[in-house]
Amino acid sequence: MDMAFDQYAGAPDGALLIAFANGDQTAARLLTVRLAPRALGQAMRMLSDRAESEDVVQEALLRLWKVAPDWRQGEAQVSTWLYRVVANLCTDRLRRRRRSVGLDEIAEPEDDVPSVSEQMVASARMQALTDALAALPDRQAQAVALRHLEGLGNPEIAEIMEISVEAVESLTARGKRALAAILAERKAELGFSDD
Repeated sequence: MDMAFDQYAGAPDGALLIAFANGDQTAARLLTVRLAPRALGQAMRMLSDRAESEDVVQEALLRLWKVAPDWRQGEAQVSTWLYRVVANLCTDRLRRRRRSVGLDEIAEPEDDVPSVSEQMVASARMQALTDALAALPDRQAQAVALRHLEGLGNPEIAEIMEISVEAVESLTARGKRALAAILAERKAELGFSDD
């Protein structure tokens, strides 16, 4: 299978999607290997539930495979399209969840940090960030997460969220200020100092 992947070394995502649309399963596997980990990370940060995040990524990839025959290379990046679908699916699930389940009832994601004390600090910090993000308006939380947790640039975030770059900058700035205000009183508790 590695040798089959070699034929696509360096091929853009759009070319792989078109190859899949033409019946090449190897192209689909390689595209999944490339895109699924980041999509899963995005979903995990939004949902804090691995099984649900895996379901979202699977659904997003199924949608990608369905649009493959109509994909026009060069009009949009495959990764941007996929991250937008993941964000939308997560937002839908969060809205349903808020109507039916309190955030305190949602299990925290598993953490692979070896030290127990580091794991407890990281878990407390992630829960505080998750809680603080949940307190923000959905669009602010999504912009902040895509920018500062996913590391995406403002133009790509604008495309994912279907808004202008200026709107992304505004949402991100307001979201960061709101997060700082929400988390300010918990700095000492979470192991942060003013040094």
